[in-house]
Amino acid sequence: MSVIPFDQRDGVIWFDGKLVPWKDAKIHVLTHGLHYGSCVFEGERSYDGVIYKGTEHSKRFHASAEIMDFTIPWSVAELDAAKALCLKENGLKDAYIRPVAWRGSEMMAVSGINNTIHTAIAVWEWPSMFDMAQKLKGVRLDVAAYRRPDPACAPVHAKAAGLYMICSLSKHKAERAGYADAMMLDWEGNVAECTGANIFFIKDGVIHTPLADRFLNGLTRQSVIEQCKKRGFEVIERRIRPEELEGFNECFITGSAAEVTLVSEIGPYSFITGNMGKVIMEDYSDAVRPKSKAA
Repeated sequence: MSVIPFDQRDGVIWFDGKLVPWKDAKIHVLTHGLHYGSCVFEGERSYDGVIYKGTEHSKRFHASAEIMDFTIPWSVAELDAAKALCLKENGLKDAYIRPVAWRGSEMMAVSGINNTIHTAIAVWEWPSMFDMAQKLKGVRLDVAAYRRPDPACAPVHAKAAGLYMICSLSKHKAERAGYADAMMLDWEGNVAECTGANIFFIKDGVIHTPLADRFLNGLTRQSVIEQCKKRGFEVIERRIRPEELEGFNECFITGSAAEVTLVSEIGPYSFITGNMGKVIMEDYSDAVRPKSKAA
């Protein structure tokens, strides 16, 4: 299937406060965010024209920038309005939304403290990372060689572009080996997350998930935990050793891109795609599309 390159698409992108033609949304090659990773972003979804957790994403966008030592020059309300405008002007209701902010090109050195902070928002049509058949069958995960860094060594609670370098490397290696993604460990060898999604396990009706104190606490992760608790499912957040995977019955991953996707295999470990995981998938689908549920 052919894919239109992202720099050759039609539509408009919100760029520093105004809508510009998609193909004109450009930056200079000597941009600090490109060379030194001074860049933060969000990944969001709109369902039936409503951005799920949109304000929460805008708040986290601001928080990530503050961790990265810069301030986004647009308020949460202004960002929310800009995202809605992008959807409207591009004629989209079901879409993926990508806000991004970065240091500009006034200075080209490790220090870019006085560089202008730029902000852009793009939206495009993108179905779930995995189709429904894959979600129900369960995707296969490799185990990544790279580990998530110690919070004392990197700003792990920011959704910062530089932190995804090892994620891209790990996902590329997994895909070349025939897997859909890779599970990453933390620096101490505990289960952490996937390259762009959080991970959950089920054993004897109890849900186990790694503590999100060493990596980004995903908004989808938080939503799913809340939904599970409302249903009466017990959720335990704790350190999980990789050798424990042999004893879990089910596994699933969560994220704005992956939504809720069942997992059938992680390296040498296999899981059933059971009813509990499917119920959690359905609960999330109902939560993000409340209008269709009411209809």
